[in-house]
Amino acid sequence: MKTELLNLTIQQNQPLLKRIATKFTQDPYEIEELVQETFIRSLSSLEKFINHPKLVAWLFVIMRNVYINNYRKLSKYRTIETELTHTSHFEQLTTNKSESKFMMDDIQKAIHKLPADNYIAFTMFMEGFKYQEIAEQLQIAEGTVKTRIHIARKLLKKSLKVYRN
Repeated sequence: MKTELLNLTIQQNQPLLKRIATKFTQDPYEIEELVQETFIRSLSSLEKFINHPKLVAWLFVIMRNVYINNYRKLSKYRTIETELTHTSHFEQLTTNKSESKFMMDDIQKAIHKLPADNYIAFTMFMEGFKYQEIAEQLQIAEGTVKTRIHIARKLLKKSLKVYRN
């Protein structure tokens, strides 16, 4: 019975959430992803909000947070790519897509070659987790998290030095 009620609630609110998602993005694929991620994040508590007058407001807050976290994650990737490449503005304008693909492949390979402790902390940070959240998840001190991320950055800079001028 609960599963049917959850499915019905999702089906009833999906069109509304899609309209709300257009406030964040116009890309149909991103809208679908945003709505799906919102429902995924809400599933653990959704049954408490079934037939609740503030259900849509609660789902909107979840959607907004998902969008903000995705934006932060994307911003961090762009920052790291810029930090690693140190290219001039002109060079950025004249690079082609295949060169960028090779560069991103090299960055991904370098990230996967990081020591396990550094890799976990670094990838969690790149996914938008804050230092405190990483520390809690890994059950280590926040300072240790910062050190592992710092070491990961240094190792990445060293292994990707071919992209520096």
